[in-house]
Amino acid sequence: MRPLPDESSEALRVLGGVLLDEVDGLADRLTVMVLQREPVYAELDMVEELRGACRVNLERGVQVLAEQVPGGVDPEDTSRQTGRRRARQGVPLEVVLRAYRLGGRVMWEALLGASRGRFSGRYDDVLLDAASYVWRVNDSSSSALVEAYRLEELRLQSHDLSRRHAVLDGLIEGRGSDPAFLRDAATVLGLPERGPVLCVVAPVEPSGEDPLRSPQEALSAHGLVSSWFLRPRDEVGVVALAARPHEVALDALRPCAEGRVGVSPVVDGLGAIDAGYRMAHTAARTLSGPGLAVLDERLPEALLVDSPELVPRVVRTALGSLLDLPVVDRDMLLETLQELLAHGGSPTYAAAALFCHRNTVIYRMRRIEAATGRSIGDPRDRLLLTLGVMAARMGA
Repeated sequence: MRPLPDESSEALRVLGGVLLDEVDGLADRLTVMVLQREPVYAELDMVEELRGACRVNLERGVQVLAEQVPGGVDPEDTSRQTGRRRARQGVPLEVVLRAYRLGGRVMWEALLGASRGRFSGRYDDVLLDAASYVWRVNDSSSSALVEAYRLEELRLQSHDLSRRHAVLDGLIEGRGSDPAFLRDAATVLGLPERGPVLCVVAPVEPSGEDPLRSPQEALSAHGLVSSWFLRPRDEVGVVALAARPHEVALDALRPCAEGRVGVSPVVDGLGAIDAGYRMAHTAARTLSGPGLAVLDERLPEALLVDSPELVPRVVRTALGSLLDLPVVDRDMLLETLQELLAHGGSPTYAAAALFCHRNTVIYRMRRIEAATGRSIGDPRDRLLLTLGVMAARMGA
């Protein structure tokens, strides 16, 4: 039973029955009103479809008021169907809801018009008692529409996200050599098929914290288009540089790095993302803490992380018995070696960096050369010592 006085309920049954014969005219009127206020339907070439939706929803609304909904039929099924369809068509939800409010207005005015035109105003007073119920029916239909719209929107977003992930995985696996797949990938990702591209990889930290903070927004502020994906083990970004220098992207991303972030060299288009991903992933692995690592700036470290079986041999071969010294001596000599290597083997500059006397550095340098069997003045030995210090730090 409806929560209405008998007279009001009777008025809705009678007037609703009249309106069932006038649904086509009401649908035409509502369609014109919606098109005048919402040009998006005309822009999407949906005029005929809009008119059909107006008709079925008005008819169902009148059936509810007249208590003539067919048996076994959900009174809100047309609202749910409209919500799902509009979500798929990309019509904004607020536009759809404004049309529904107009539909409620058309129905209410038609009820009053029927009372006055057919029954000389006989039902005008009791309609006022029924007004809140009429609008509750409209609100209930709107709520059903919103729920269906949101669910369909989530389904579409999930489908779209799954497709985007599948495309990215395909590019990482090397399918960019297939011209058809590459064209599809460019469309799905919203990125140009060709042109200079950076790949960014940020491994997911054990803490679960995001390694990157709003990278897409940061790049967009500099006019750079990018696409980002959160995968089980890493976050991956593809940045289209167009005519911009890659340094612009790097400067935008650095403040976003809250974990380890690796950046590839510039690669040629989406077809080279597989190589870009591998290089960016390697760059990220060269970091022991938060920061942004550009592969070309960390090639020695990259060589070491990509050859983990060589790291212990590089350390032992380069540093020799220096590693076997007591901890205090070892750490002091390693620090001295690091500064000597950083300053081209110059005891003078190394002493300034270490805040000690030049002769002290010379004495330590002799101890280092004796323990390692390497000469800091020899270019090849200096290269090996540099790799040895890097490898020791990475293994610490």
